[in-house]
Amino acid sequence: MAEHTEHIEHSEHIGSSGFYWLIWAILIVATVLTAWISTVDLGVFNTVVALLIATCKALIVVLFFMHVKYTSEKMTKAVLLSAVFWLLLLLILSLSDYSTRYAG
Repeated sequence: MAEHTEHIEHSEHIGSSGFYWLIWAILIVATVLTAWISTVDLGVFNTVVALLIATCKALIVVLFFMHVKYTSEKMTKAVLLSAVFWLLLLLILSLSDYSTRYAG
């Protein structure tokens, strides 16, 4: 009896080290930008700008270092849904704490 084996090809994306150094440099520049923006008086927009930069940095980490960019569409949707869930949970709990504090 002949044994039939199937060859399953794994598609794995391995980026070059130069690419990862570029991503690292972008993250360092964004961190320095966040620190510099904190010294600029933007009024109520300081937090908004800091969170926008942090969100971009998190997106870069998730897409490239965690290889979500190279996974299936279903996995990308699962990661996106879980991220939105945790963000909403954080905001709801933080705002509920903030709204119950005594301002007097």
